[in-house]
Amino acid sequence: MSDSQSPPSSPRPASATAPTISPDALAAAAERRTREQPAQKTTAQLAHEHERKQKFRRMIDPGIVRPNPKEQAISSLKTLLKIAENLLNDPENPKYQAFKPTNSVIKRELVDRKGVLEYAIELGFRGEVENFQPYYRWHPRHLEELRVGTDILKEFVDLFMQKEAAASVKTVSQKELQRQAAERVRLAYMDDRKTKEQRDEMERQARLSRGSSAQPSGPARARIARPAVAASQMPGEGEMLVSPPPYEAPPSTDSEVHTP
Repeated sequence: MSDSQSPPSSPRPASATAPTISPDALAAAAERRTREQPAQKTTAQLAHEHERKQKFRRMIDPGIVRPNPKEQAISSLKTLLKIAENLLNDPENPKYQAFKPTNSVIKRELVDRKGVLEYAIELGFRGEVENFQPYYRWHPRHLEELRVGTDILKEFVDLFMQKEAAASVKTVSQKELQRQAAERVRLAYMDDRKTKEQRDEMERQARLSRGSSAQPSGPARARIARPAVAASQMPGEGEMLVSPPPYEAPPSTDSEVHTP
């Protein structure tokens, strides 16, 4: 054998070859993947689901919201949502599968308010009597109704919470605006008061200045005051002067001798 010729390759051991997968194993794996992936709903199924959601929405509004006061309606929806979520999270737990209509909270939130108990029945609860006690018990065949009804409940409760939060922020904003307006009025009043005090002080100083300039000071003031005192001491103070009688010339006579 020449150097240019390479030696023949040795065959691979049987353990190094790729394992052979049977058709049954491939079919089982495909079936598992199919079960794990959510099944695509048909048009008819989607339409049916939409109609079911709309029915639950109509049961809330107008069914529950309109005939009950707003606060009571929201409280009942929250109670329904709590019952539905507990059951949906743990459907095998017996304490979540039934409720007594005679319970004080259940009676107030579900029985006494219009439209609420009807919603619970649509979720899958049915009236039963056990040991002479009335119950509403959920049946597992209504799991799909429970899921859809819970989603719609959460949708409305979240919407109410958002509205309440927005209303609270709006109320705080209005109070803040009112506070700012009141503060501006107070500051304007203080400014007007300060301005008036300054103006009054300026007028007072001006009056004092005018009064001091009108009255002479020192010796001149004494000279002016002294004659007034002397005049008050003159005799005859208080006497009235009468004008003299008219002057009459003496009668003339012929015997009067005129001297040059």
